Amino acid sequence: MIDLCFHSFQTNISTIPLPEKFTFPFYYEPHELSSIAANELQNYLETQTDFEHNFGLDEKQKGLEIGKMFGVLIVQNQNGELGHLWAFSGKLAESNHHPKFVPTVYDMLDDNGYFKKEEVILNLYNAEIEALEQNQNFLSAIQHLEQTKLQAEKEITTQKEKIKLGKKLRAEKRKTATPSKIEQFNKESQDEGILLKKMTQYWNYKLEDAKQNLVQFTNKINQLKEERKEKSAALQQQLFTEYAFLNKDKQLKSLAEIFNGNPPAGSGECAAPKLLHYAFQHNLKPICMAEFWWGKSPKSEVRKHQQFYPACMGKCEPILKHMLNGIETDKNPFEINPADGKELEIVFEDEHIIAVNKPAEFLSVPGKQITDSVQTRIQSKYPNAMIVHRLDMSTSGIILIGKNFESYKNLQAQFIKRKVKKRYVALLDGILTAKEGIIELPLRVDLDNRPNQIVCFEHGKPAKTEWKTIEIRNNQTLVHFYPITGRTHQLRVHAAHYLGLNCPIVGDDLYGTKANRLHLHAESITFKHPFSKEEMTISIETDF
Repeated sequence: MIDLCFHSFQTNISTIPLPEKFTFPFYYEPHELSSIAANELQNYLETQTDFEHNFGLDEKQKGLEIGKMFGVLIVQNQNGELGHLWAFSGKLAESNHHPKFVPTVYDMLDDNGYFKKEEVILNLYNAEIEALEQNQNFLSAIQHLEQTKLQAEKEITTQKEKIKLGKKLRAEKRKTATPSKIEQFNKESQDEGILLKKMTQYWNYKLEDAKQNLVQFTNKINQLKEERKEKSAALQQQLFTEYAFLNKDKQLKSLAEIFNGNPPAGSGECAAPKLLHYAFQHNLKPICMAEFWWGKSPKSEVRKHQQFYPACMGKCEPILKHMLNGIETDKNPFEINPADGKELEIVFEDEHIIAVNKPAEFLSVPGKQITDSVQTRIQSKYPNAMIVHRLDMSTSGIILIGKNFESYKNLQAQFIKRKVKKRYVALLDGILTAKEGIIELPLRVDLDNRPNQIVCFEHGKPAKTEWKTIEIRNNQTLVHFYPITGRTHQLRVHAAHYLGLNCPIVGDDLYGTKANRLHLHAESITFKHPFSKEEMTISIETDF
């Protein structure tokens, strides 16, 4: 039987050597075979008529725009023939299945599947709850209870005001009243109190009666909601148990086992797990892979059309750890010390402070896997020294260090109070038409793909950047950045995001295209010396 998911190369690849190891999926340069396969898939996407999906590339096409991550996996069949598999993340054109793409690992949209059958039962619960909540007798009972509450409050309040006024009038009359009159006033006071007590009892009875009319509905609704909750939780756990992934040894592992509980939403729906699962199912040997974005960028993330991206860390890393077990991959670059062989240049030093020029690809402080950093190197010479602020590992430029606690606290306070002025220089991949401006886009971490940051107007922290154009050269723009706040990846996201400058920094491997380095440099910093109080400006030019 012909495998419609196995695509033979349309390009002559006979002279291209196979990679020695499989792609490390979380940071990679696409192998030539992956680039060719991706290009063939992109040619199909540009010309296909098999489905309709608005990727946001055609201005004439109306409706919801949804860009999509696609993946290609180069495989070798049992005859030794090379080909490639295609996959998309999530759904495409509201479907999990398209003939030329590998299917989802677990199809929740299958009408005859367990999930859909259980979903029908949940929908029956929803319909019954909605019918009860819209029942005219139920709505009348709610209205009657509210009206009873209002009437009770009104009459009891009126009676209390009457008692209060009567008490005041009798108090005045008692001053000149005879004993018999005083006795009469006391009787009036007692009668009014008794009336209030009886009135309160009456309305408590009426309210209880109104609640009983309502409770027959609310009890049934709450019972149905609790049953629905239990049914939904059981369905979810069943899904996590049945949603299982193969590895090369045909070992299955479920989402529940992989995540030891509840996985993040959408786990298993990305392209990479789909591709590998299909390959292992059909005895195809994985050779290399790549994933790329096709279409308009989401509003929060930075995604460029046709750009290659690594697999996400939050959802895919635990799954792929199981799926790639026993397969040798390229070395994890996060375990390689990027500062090895690089010198740390000291540009200013006195008895209180140090200013260093941090090279690109050099940690400011120790990481989880690599301890070599600006902090550790300075502390090897000055054990009491403390780094005052940080730069991204990929960013070069000036970092201030206090040689003692007093200097550190003083400089840190200047940063907190935003008394320190910083200027960065960056080379952007594109031409800016404006000369200057201010970017205000709130940022937060991408919980599914750390350390990436996303724009989030609901939960993001305020982030503000001033910028000015220096010059335009070779379809690139050199700019100065003046960060008002200091959020993680602030300048990188503000440059790349379509609501910012929509021009990623050259060499940005997270939000743009990788190059020899990230072209972002902290070139100038102005502050007050912690002891002399003299205003100081330290500058260092960049190599780009």
